[in-house]
Amino acid sequence: MEKIQLKPKQQLIGAFVLVGLIIILGAWYEQNQINNLSSNISTLSAKLASLEIKLSSTTAELNANIAQTHNSLSDALKQNSATIEQQLGNYQQQVSTVSGTVSNLQKLSKTDPQLLQKYSKVFFLNEYYAPARLTEIPSEYEYSDTKQLKFQTDIWPHLKQMLDDAKKDNNNIYVFSAYRSFNEQSALKGQYKVTYGSGTANSFSADQGYSEHQLGTAVDFITTGLDGTLDGFDNTKAYEWLLANAYRYGFIISYPKDNTFYVFEPWHWRFVGVLLATDLHNQNKNFYNLDQRKIDEYLVNFFD
Repeated sequence: MEKIQLKPKQQLIGAFVLVGLIIILGAWYEQNQINNLSSNISTLSAKLASLEIKLSSTTAELNANIAQTHNSLSDALKQNSATIEQQLGNYQQQVSTVSGTVSNLQKLSKTDPQLLQKYSKVFFLNEYYAPARLTEIPSEYEYSDTKQLKFQTDIWPHLKQMLDDAKKDNNNIYVFSAYRSFNEQSALKGQYKVTYGSGTANSFSADQGYSEHQLGTAVDFITTGLDGTLDGFDNTKAYEWLLANAYRYGFIISYPKDNTFYVFEPWHWRFVGVLLATDLHNQNKNFYNLDQRKIDEYLVNFFD
């Protein structure tokens, strides 16, 4: 077969055509690649936007959950704190109550239960009973220096303060009689029986073992202007002062008017503690008319 021989001019034109075709195909391929790349970018941008939306939503939800959890934990903590504080308060109250009970028991263990017993024909003190401690009353508080008088040591400050305050109010009150032992009361009662007869003596003097004086907490008062006797004490300013003020120092009149134990003894006063004396004064009640169980409730405050 005979070969076709192209002329140089034809060869040149063919080369140009081929080059142009290559250029056109290259441009088309490049444009196609650009279009694909743009499409991919658009797709990726859409996915990125979607992811940003999801991230924002997830972040908001997470923040909301964190805030809710924080609030729940805070509320729970507050509730638990309130519960703990309440329980702690209850424990502290219980501890305080127990401590108070222990303190009261300690006070009661050191307080003579006889000090608030109703003697005077009711309870009996045997011949061996004597206060744990007695203090000699200084002479300036005694009416007479012929005998050294004694009083319960822990109560003496109350008696001294009362006599000092009475003197400041121009009332000279002195101690005429204080602690008397079982035997001293027996001897005194014997003298009264000889002098006045048993019937009369029993109306104003206790038998041995039944006298409040044996407790060391009772005193007989006297003031000037009575010629050294107790008769007429109820007509003195000193007696009126005691009626109005003695309870403030823990003292009561043991045998007021119309009592059922002994004749009216305005000079005879007994220490029963400030709290009990104040309650008796405010309620206008007599010590010997109270139930002994009620009286015993005041024993823990006897020395307060």
